[in-house]
Amino acid sequence: MSKKDKVFTVKVRRDFCKGCGLCIEFCKKEVLGTSAKLNRMGYNPAEPVKPEACIGCMMCTQVCPDLAIEVYSG
Repeated sequence: MSKKDKVFTVKVRRDFCKGCGLCIEFCKKEVLGTSAKLNRMGYNPAEPVKPEACIGCMMCTQVCPDLAIEVYSG
């Protein structure tokens, strides 16, 4: 199975995210967007809006200053 055929799952730990938007800005496939709901800290966290488009580049995990995003293969 090539990387192109793999399915990736993006998980945002809502209460760790401060809604800075870096992950949204750097995502080439526009997988992430801003949630309309506030987290416990009062921020609008990132959330997967097009999870099926994720290619597993891990850019979101690399730019997140709060380590709030995880990407899983499979």
